[in-house]
Amino acid sequence: MIETRGLRKSFRSRQGREQRTVDAVRGVDLVVREGEIFGFLGPNGAGKTTTLRMLATLIEPDGGEATVAGANLRTEPGEVRRRIGYVAQGGSTWDESTAREELVLQARMYGIGKAEAQRRATRALAAFQLTEYADRKCKTYSGGQRRRVDIALGIIHEPKVVFLDEPTTGLDPQSRAHMWDEIRRLRAEGMTIFITTHYLDEADALCDRIAIMDHGEIVAEGTPAELKREISGDVVLVSVDGPATAAAKVLEAEPYVNRMETLDGGVRLYVNDGSREMPQILRTLDAAGIMLDSIELHRPSLDDVFLTKTGRSLRES
Repeated sequence: MIETRGLRKSFRSRQGREQRTVDAVRGVDLVVREGEIFGFLGPNGAGKTTTLRMLATLIEPDGGEATVAGANLRTEPGEVRRRIGYVAQGGSTWDESTAREELVLQARMYGIGKAEAQRRATRALAAFQLTEYADRKCKTYSGGQRRRVDIALGIIHEPKVVFLDEPTTGLDPQSRAHMWDEIRRLRAEGMTIFITTHYLDEADALCDRIAIMDHGEIVAEGTPAELKREISGDVVLVSVDGPATAAAKVLEAEPYVNRMETLDGGVRLYVNDGSREMPQILRTLDAAGIMLDSIELHRPSLDDVFLTKTGRSLRES
């Protein structure tokens, strides 16, 4: 459904009297299969939204090639627009309009006849559980309701692929869970979903495959399970009462520690068998006179994958 080869984009920025070039996207190669939920994971400034905006024809690439829904991004941008839906992070509803008015207008802008536009609006309102609010002004909606209208607007013309830029940012937990259900429903109806997010749980729960982006480059790609399997063993988080460097110094030489990162107030250890190694960790710290605040054991997460691939935590970023 989407294929890119060497896609790149740079911007000019000014610092004082000097101008410099910022490489926002540096040669991205991606393949998104038909009917899957594909996630773009990375911190703010990683290049996710710039990549999405290029694929949605909102900004022109500086180089590379891409096809989206069977149309060439560089030579057929109009055809790309007809075949995709795009839901921006900032939302697109007008305070003084109703959801029904918004949806009918959006359908008409895609060349759909008035009667069919009204039928599609009614169908979308029911599918997104908005019928009860359909003829109220959007300014009276909750954040979750407005976000559902945004997505309904993005798919009213029945696109082959829909781009969702941070679809759940700012939503409460109940609204986020409902949005996840709606995204899964769209995929079940045959739509391909391309989603950018910085929420680890969202990527893990929703996406069939993900790409991790950092500094404008793809640093990892695969299913969440595949990426987590790349990190063998367990992760032990140790918080200490005192300098983390002291704990790092006594633990880094231990034979059971495969890898270690120093954190604020503690260390993250990668070991083969956390339940077996934790007593030894405690004994080592006690022998060195280092007071322990807490110790936690968990399986590798997508944040651990990101840390391994980029050298820093996505949560901290």
